[in-house]
Amino acid sequence: MISSVRGTVASIGLDHAVVEVGGVGLAVQATPHTLATLRRGDEAALSTALVVREDSLTLFGFADTAARDLFWLLQTVSGIGPRLALATLAVLEPAQLRHAIADGNITTLTQVPGIGRKGAERLIIELRDKVDALAGSAEAPAAPAAGQVRGSVVEALTGLGFPVKQAEQAVDGVLAAPENAGDATPAVLRKALATLGRKR
Repeated sequence: MISSVRGTVASIGLDHAVVEVGGVGLAVQATPHTLATLRRGDEAALSTALVVREDSLTLFGFADTAARDLFWLLQTVSGIGPRLALATLAVLEPAQLRHAIADGNITTLTQVPGIGRKGAERLIIELRDKVDALAGSAEAPAAPAAGQVRGSVVEALTGLGFPVKQAEQAVDGVLAAPENAGDATPAVLRKALATLGRKR
């Protein structure tokens, strides 16, 4: 089991980064939020989960162990594999996800593409007690101000190789939509990436 990697970030894609460890470039699948914390040429330290299949070995990376633990926990639910677990953590921050499951918030959970009402109910039934233990007494952090979110997302997009003006336009478009009011950085980044992807 590869539980963590530390090395130089060789490249960053839309859904993964390549981290050089001991002369070997490891492709690490990650959420936009995690990728936004990386910079090409800088050293990165990621908590990781290695998913072994008959025909593949896939390494998933996370900014902290709490996100990695949730990644594994999500996959204990029938119908949720590593891709859907990662997508869940791309849409909902770990604290948001824990609270949604603990509170039985189906509306929040069905924001994740691929999770319908029945899937959300299954998550709540199977994981409610487990996320309570995982979270301990930790409280969700306060939501950052819109200006802080805008700056963080624009910086993340330019780090991924998008021109500054194009990144700013995409982020401003997302933040201007009433339904996105109050969105945290990962959600805004995901929506901005979707907008930029449609324009390519």
